[in-house]
Amino acid sequence: MTKSTSLTCAQAAELVQKRGAVVMATSPTLYDRYVRDQSFCLYDQQLRPEWVPTRDVKQCYVGFTCFEPFRGGGRN
Repeated sequence: MTKSTSLTCAQAAELVQKRGAVVMATSPTLYDRYVRDQSFCLYDQQLRPEWVPTRDVKQCYVGFTCFEPFRGGGRN
């Protein structure tokens, strides 16, 4: 698994863009799957923009996560 803090912001964003979907750890105990676009989500999921900590930036935009809006996946 890739650690977001071991990459620069540009490297992390490029990884998601090139692979389409990447699981990245954002801390020793947290990780998530980041995607390039809707085609990497299930049919009933939507996209949510995501920022992660990287080696050079505290909040780097890397792409999206998929979430289910009708199952409590939305942010309030």
